[in-house]
Amino acid sequence: MIAGRAGVVVVGSFNVDHVWRCAELPPPGATLAGDYASSAGGKGFNQAIAAARAGARTTFVCALGEDAGGRQARALAAADHLDLRAARSDAPTGTAGIFVDARGRNSIVIGAGANATLSPGFVAAQDDATAAAAVVLAQLESPVAAVAQALRGARAAGAIAILNPAPANAPTSPGLLALADILTPNESEFAALLARHADFRIDPAALAGSEDAGLHALARRLLPHGTVVLTLGASGLLVSHPPSATRGDARDCYRLAAEAADVVDTTGAGDACNGALAAALALHPQRAFREHAVFANRYAALSTERAGAAAAMPSLTCFRARHRGD
Repeated sequence: MIAGRAGVVVVGSFNVDHVWRCAELPPPGATLAGDYASSAGGKGFNQAIAAARAGARTTFVCALGEDAGGRQARALAAADHLDLRAARSDAPTGTAGIFVDARGRNSIVIGAGANATLSPGFVAAQDDATAAAAVVLAQLESPVAAVAQALRGARAAGAIAILNPAPANAPTSPGLLALADILTPNESEFAALLARHADFRIDPAALAGSEDAGLHALARRLLPHGTVVLTLGASGLLVSHPPSATRGDARDCYRLAAEAADVVDTTGAGDACNGALAAALALHPQRAFREHAVFANRYAALSTERAGAAAAMPSLTCFRARHRGD
């Protein structure tokens, strides 16, 4: 990473979220009564909002339809001072259907819409933003070719390339993983990547209870050259570095416990963690990676105390008020 940069570029999706809240997540064939609301989301937008509210100058690269959803995205980006770089699409703006139960757990189905039209050429055309950024962050709700272009651009510009390999069923390749300096899967995504790229199968539910040494070994198989941040929900997160590149940390593997929170909705917690991690890396490159991971872990926990996805991302003022003196 080149000294003097403090910006973040997020390349990814914007969705209009349609959210139903009910006592339990609906099983197959069931019709349940619940409460409905609509809000802004999409992994890319959530992460961009998180990075901006965590203090980083943030550019968001996406594709939007010429519809109410696209207008909403532009208005919200302006309100949070995002530098929005949106390709115009004939497809409708992306959507997501989200069910949230009384314990804050969720199930999500996305309709890509305009997100599926984001092109490598449009991403490459934003090289001026990438050249000024310390970190480039991408997910997999956009076409893989566009994501790969974003990560290649980061490498060429000397920025840190972060890949959040979500959703779990999105296509990946060894070549795509090789472009990432940092990989940030959750349990389902980590298990899917191991099955696909390491010929190893494990129940995602078993990961949180696994020994750190075993998870570290699996992370090294998956991304030998880079850092893996495995998010484990209520069990916190695990950091795994290559032994020769620990990013200022004293240890190449450690776990951080989950922060206490009065959970309302976990929908955007992973995105909060990613956006906050990108912001911390960009703003304080001299600090050990553990400090960035602690910040991201705390920020993600705080995001679960409000309903919604992008709207739930805490401001830096709110975060500092919660953690004053820590």
